[in-house]
Amino acid sequence: MALTPKSDPFEGELQHIEGAINPSFMLEMRQLINFGYRSRILNAIKNLHEADVAELITVLSHEHRSIFMGLVGPKLPAAVFVELDDHIRREIVEHVDINKLVMTVQELDSDDAVFLLEDLAVAEQKEVLEKIPALNRASIERALEFPEQSAGRLAQAEFVAVPPYWTVGQTIDHLRSSHEFIFDFHDILLVDPRNSPTGIVHLSKLLRSERNIQMESLTEDDLTVIDASTDRKDVARLFERYHLFSAPVADSKGWLVGVITADDVFDVINEEAGEDILLLGGIGDEKITDTVIQAASSRFSWLLLNLFTAILASLVIGLFDASLDQMVALAILMPIVTSMGGNAGTQTLTITIRSLSTLEISRLNYFRTIFHELGIGIINGILFAAITGLVGAFWFSNSSLGWVLALAMILNLVVASLAGILIPLGLDRAGIDPAIASSVFVTTVTDVVGFLAFLGFATLFLLN
Repeated sequence: MALTPKSDPFEGELQHIEGAINPSFMLEMRQLINFGYRSRILNAIKNLHEADVAELITVLSHEHRSIFMGLVGPKLPAAVFVELDDHIRREIVEHVDINKLVMTVQELDSDDAVFLLEDLAVAEQKEVLEKIPALNRASIERALEFPEQSAGRLAQAEFVAVPPYWTVGQTIDHLRSSHEFIFDFHDILLVDPRNSPTGIVHLSKLLRSERNIQMESLTEDDLTVIDASTDRKDVARLFERYHLFSAPVADSKGWLVGVITADDVFDVINEEAGEDILLLGGIGDEKITDTVIQAASSRFSWLLLNLFTAILASLVIGLFDASLDQMVALAILMPIVTSMGGNAGTQTLTITIRSLSTLEISRLNYFRTIFHELGIGIINGILFAAITGLVGAFWFSNSSLGWVLALAMILNLVVASLAGILIPLGLDRAGIDPAIASSVFVTTVTDVVGFLAFLGFATLFLLN
């Protein structure tokens, strides 16, 4: 509960770095929150960029965040909600009353309003929509009908569209006289009587053209119409491949649904990249702001799977316990083989998953890519076999041990390279996200093969 002292012990304005919240600003902000100085807090954040306010909310503790929203939630700019990560936004909307939510949704572009509404419970979402004017409500409800990760959900309903037979003069007069176009735009769409997109005109080209020229003659060659059911990852690839700034989205009938802009795609790319990194590490959708219990729970399943794979590797070692008893050097050198194999497999796995996500690997070049990684594994295997073989031979004054170490190194690095590419490719072909479980399987393969190769060769050539 916030306290309210009789006098204000803080003097002067809070200082902050442009574009970033510094430690001294945060310290004073926490003190203001503790004392419940609503007016001081509002004054401190009024000149901050929405992204900076979102950063402030994010770095606050859960308790301070609750008090902060209780104090200034009704005055929080609508754009701040858009800048927040999903899990933080879901948390703070619980502290915002229904009237504030209605106002916020109406102030946002339709695509941003959809993102906010997604975080609400169904009953609360319905209540907010009922209080929004019918025209705005229709576009939002239509977007919510599309799958969550689709282009239809990503598109915004605010766009400029005119008939192709209009002139430049008619279009400019329309833009000047209409009160609808209060949003920013870079392109003007041309649509036929069925409201299907037929062309696109860049705003810069429009402004350089004579008034009597027909819009149809200014059409660019880069019109890319995206189906509303397209996955948002595929949308990001289209924008990257064709260097798009915006693209119209059409439904199954070819009717215009909305427009996707580059800033929306940047968010998608950032989210997908972060998601792949987390999945590759077996973390899932964990956030740094999660509680200790939440974070521990999300990691437990992957650590448990890793425990089983470690036990499998230990069972392989157990098969050669007699060999280890006879030659202590084997136990000392074993980690070298498995560690090198694990690192080599991780390198291949990382480049493979990245290439799959950017479509650099497809069914057209599967085999070429596999042989490319195989070649890398062979070359590195030979080079490191020479290095580790010499080290092992001199260390223990045993040339045969050096040869065993070298052979095991070649085999494990070759297998690691193949596992690093074949496992994610196989998961991808099976329709499973290769970032989810590839690292566990690759590590298991390199550990098992490394132990089996080194101890097996040693048993075969040194102890018999």
